[in-house]
Amino acid sequence: MRLSKKNRTNPNYFPYVLFSEQGFIHLLIFNKTNIDMKKLSVFLSCLFFVSTTALAFQNTEVDYNAVYKIKDEGLNNSQVMDIAWNLTDRIGPRLTGSSGLKNAYDWTSKEMKEWGLTNVKVEAWGEFGPGWDVKKSYLAMTAPYYQAIIGIPKAWTPGTNGLLSAEVVYVNIQNESDLAKYKGQLAGKVVMLPTTVEATTTFEADARRFTDEQLEDMTSARVSNGNSEFSANRVSDFRRSANLRNAAYQLFKDEGAAMVLATRRGGQGTFFTSNGARRDPDALPEMEIAPEHYNRMVRLAIKGEPVMVEADTKTEFQTKDLQGYNVLAEIEGTDPSLKDEVVMLGAHMDSWFAGTGATDNAAGSAVMMEVMRILKESNTPLKRTVRIALWSGEEQGLYGSRNYVQNTFMKNGAPNKAHEKFSAYYNMDNGTGAVRGIYLQSNEAVRPLFQEWFTAFEDMGANTVTIRNTGGTDHQAFDGIGLPGFQFIQDPIDYNTRTHHSNMDVFERLQAADLRKNAVIIATMVMQTANMDQKMPRKPKVFESGLNTNR
Repeated sequence: MRLSKKNRTNPNYFPYVLFSEQGFIHLLIFNKTNIDMKKLSVFLSCLFFVSTTALAFQNTEVDYNAVYKIKDEGLNNSQVMDIAWNLTDRIGPRLTGSSGLKNAYDWTSKEMKEWGLTNVKVEAWGEFGPGWDVKKSYLAMTAPYYQAIIGIPKAWTPGTNGLLSAEVVYVNIQNESDLAKYKGQLAGKVVMLPTTVEATTTFEADARRFTDEQLEDMTSARVSNGNSEFSANRVSDFRRSANLRNAAYQLFKDEGAAMVLATRRGGQGTFFTSNGARRDPDALPEMEIAPEHYNRMVRLAIKGEPVMVEADTKTEFQTKDLQGYNVLAEIEGTDPSLKDEVVMLGAHMDSWFAGTGATDNAAGSAVMMEVMRILKESNTPLKRTVRIALWSGEEQGLYGSRNYVQNTFMKNGAPNKAHEKFSAYYNMDNGTGAVRGIYLQSNEAVRPLFQEWFTAFEDMGANTVTIRNTGGTDHQAFDGIGLPGFQFIQDPIDYNTRTHHSNMDVFERLQAADLRKNAVIIATMVMQTANMDQKMPRKPKVFESGLNTNR
């Protein structure tokens, strides 16, 4: 049900939240003016006993016979690194809409068919728009001396249409009024803007694992003080900077600049890419380069030294098929009364392109494919159907997963029958690090389940269960429509310092032992969920249609 605004504020009405017999949550509304409060108290006590007893009867015990099979197959016959090698070294970058991602669709679907999975398909989720590929990338400084430059074309920008040799102009602007002095000076030039990025020396290791103390701290709930971390001044500064950059880019186009050079964070040979220029059909050729090389040219220009570069880039827009796709496959459940219910696992298969998308997110895709292979090869009993999804469009806004859940579990803004028969979704997208536990996404009702299930992996260092939320990836698509969606706590390794969206996101950064362990742990979570007496408990969710997730 849905409360009217009148009932929400009327002091004669008050809500009680209760677990139903299905482990879902119902919101009951009582009117103080027409109910015996003493009888209500007894009624609620009985219901509380029934609801907690129902949760207690939920099958939380670990199936150690199945865990033994999973560990044996996953640790002794692992294929996870071979899967990862195919996605990275052999197939390469997998930007959404690119030829590389299409090759990944073809290979993963073929591989899962060969494993004996059913209902394998490459399924369209909606229109994405043009894809984009890099065909050639060359940039060098030629004066005051020759220096090869580390960089790559910015996503969804055109190439140079042959070899370009041009003078570099440092456009030193602090506000829009500064732009006027560069009019008539930029035609045919390579332009650079001021940057605050510095490639400083680091005195700490790039890679790290969570300490016991850090994991223990995660188990406590965070209570916000109600103030956003983004102050009004910070928001204002961000908007001012974005507006100034947009005005500068418009000037570059109007004046006929030949190319733009840009940099973001990085250092020691690593550079990180941006979100590209997908929304700018008139973008100029642009390259994103290492901060050391960028800052050197800026310093030279400031000192009055003439700087020349040459560039030869070729990019290709893919316009024949504008649809976005996900890869899906299943292991059918064996219980006649439960096999039409679904447990899902997934990871986004799309990547950025300066590297080969190893930790973001061939690691997650390879682990989740390995989970399916382990469950199939070990003949692990599964009462419910288990479905894998390899998403696309995650890097542009969770497009693949968000469209999938709307297409599959919703109709006209309300849950459909498939929504009712869904149990839980598990996601992996935090790099190559070992699983150390799980985020509950504020779903307190599932805590006893995961606390019990993770006891099987305490010797692997995986037993942290936190009520906290985590974001930025595809479990949010499920959580957003009231379905249980979970992301795992993983050791950071060098994800944020070295690999995430960088040219160093390559096969060498993958931790083989961690990925093998992750596949075993996640396979166990999926197995336990598929074999529960009832579906995974849900958080309350009210939809605009007035329907809730408990119907």
